[in-house]
Amino acid sequence: MDLKAYCPEKLLSSEKAVKKIKNGSRVFIGTGCGEPQQLIRSMVEDESVQDIVVYQMLSSTFSQYIDDPYFTSRFSLKLFFISLHMRQAAFEGKIDYIPAYLSQIPELFNTRQIGLDVALIQVSPPDRYGYCSLGISVDITVSGMTNAPLVIAQVNPRMPRTWGDGFVHVDDIDYLVQFEEPLVSALPEAKNKEIVERISQYINQLVDDGSTLQVGFGHLPNFILPHLNGKKDLGIHTQVITDGFLPLFEQGVVTNKKKNYLPNRVVASLCMGSDQLYQFMDNNPMFYFRVADFVNDPNIIAKNDHLISISSALEIDLTGQICTDSKGYIFYSGIGDQVDFIRGSKMSRNGFSIIALPSTAQGGKVSRIVPHLSEGAGVATTRGDVDIVVTEYGIAELHGKGIYQRVMELAQIAHPKFREWLIEEAKKRHYIFGDQIPPSKQDLMFLEDYKDYLDLESGKTVEFRPLLPSDEFATRNFYYSLQESTVFYRFFYRRKIFSREMLQKQWASVDYHQNMTIIGMIQRGKHREIIAIGSYGQMEDEVAEVAFVVKEEYQGQGIGSYMLALLEKIARENKYTAFTATVLSENKAMVHVFEKRYPHAKIKRGYSGEVDIHMPFDSPENQAGRKKDKNQPDPE
Repeated sequence: MDLKAYCPEKLLSSEKAVKKIKNGSRVFIGTGCGEPQQLIRSMVEDESVQDIVVYQMLSSTFSQYIDDPYFTSRFSLKLFFISLHMRQAAFEGKIDYIPAYLSQIPELFNTRQIGLDVALIQVSPPDRYGYCSLGISVDITVSGMTNAPLVIAQVNPRMPRTWGDGFVHVDDIDYLVQFEEPLVSALPEAKNKEIVERISQYINQLVDDGSTLQVGFGHLPNFILPHLNGKKDLGIHTQVITDGFLPLFEQGVVTNKKKNYLPNRVVASLCMGSDQLYQFMDNNPMFYFRVADFVNDPNIIAKNDHLISISSALEIDLTGQICTDSKGYIFYSGIGDQVDFIRGSKMSRNGFSIIALPSTAQGGKVSRIVPHLSEGAGVATTRGDVDIVVTEYGIAELHGKGIYQRVMELAQIAHPKFREWLIEEAKKRHYIFGDQIPPSKQDLMFLEDYKDYLDLESGKTVEFRPLLPSDEFATRNFYYSLQESTVFYRFFYRRKIFSREMLQKQWASVDYHQNMTIIGMIQRGKHREIIAIGSYGQMEDEVAEVAFVVKEEYQGQGIGSYMLALLEKIARENKYTAFTATVLSENKAMVHVFEKRYPHAKIKRGYSGEVDIHMPFDSPENQAGRKKDKNQPDPE
């Protein structure tokens, strides 16, 4: 459409357009990278424009003026989210922060709880039917524009056209300013690459093929994304698209084919990134931009099966309370979309949420996992909403767990130098028992190499991994679920009580080298249940005693044999050359497992019904006697 021919009376220069703004007006500005920079500059530079209240979600251009006292005497900025550019101004009290869930901001405009007089937006040139596109800034911009009596639009050929809710006809715009300029770019600088890579390894384990992802604001979630490049058929339903998604789009990792709700489409509300990203989504039907009160509505989010929300935090306390928008009394970012998506993911079938954060801040001087939130810190996500927390030291599953278990889970993934302190602080608050042993100070990243999986004929998969302090309660439940005969075969007497002291000593004795315990787990809905435990412990310099027990319903399916091979592999790495075991003679199934793997083991039968078995790893007879089994881990 030729605007000069269709509506010449609406075409103004930016200088003349902003003179339409009356003093005292409440002005809405389009979000983030879609903000109309030229209109903002012209409004600020026109000294006749006075006493303006500005509402915006993510602000960039105003940062060029915020340190000018004359500017702050004329403009009052009210922001729903504090961007990096405006952070220092927030520290100094030069802006007003409005805490609000993103899904609820449009309703503030629609109900006139926040009244608007003017909307300054940026659009693409109109098509032949007269429709412009809000492009990369649809979120709350549609509501802001709809509820403002005066709408002024900067028409920029560089604004991509996006499919969805962002189309606006020139008849619904009061004045048009044709001005081409580069869009605002947002390319966060990578920080702590090693930490990001370690966190990404853990998140990679949690994201299954075919999952639908939401990824929140911040550099950490953005830089986690490229590490998911080995996944297949991911879907996207998220508030913001960033450059972190680009490799997944270009490599075909994101296909949206497995989405059950709005399949084959990336559902989003705004975009913040590079020109390369903007060009990629220009007129691309894969992208479906909807308004914030749709994209962020927990009930809409929940329609996506297996939706995984990934966001970050500034700090988390030992009970699971999360702060995202302030450092103490200083406002730092915003509530944004985190709560909306955490609650939506919880209602999603097989969905869950992940909070990812480095374990420390200020160059390692302070822990981000703390006994209590900093004085003045705001609780954005409550302890009742939190689900999974990930740091570079591991995964903590908090949902459905008591304070005692939460303390142990979080202390376990804290930086090693802060773990003992966190346990002591938890004792002072009576969160845990006074005799609680703190987690190991080791960096246990190496334990990732000890994880393994066994597919059963039933279709279930057993996950094997080393025992951790946070497994204490699950281990208790496992032992109590065993039949009396199974307990007798394992402990040689009819043990009735599996006390906290006993279980605590079990994991405390595991140093992951001389002593090791492996657990086998089966997925039960959203959570995993222990169905097998195997251990070895040092007997002599190069000999370790081995023992394991498998829950009755899973016996005879090769789990014990697999666990034995896995324990041998780890024992070999730690310079052991043989296993020894003591088994009751009537426990024929266990004796068979040992004889099958070590056919030439030395067996000595005692007078009290016990069988002592000595199993050298490198015995030529044993090596020759083994049959290669594709379902066994390689011991070499």
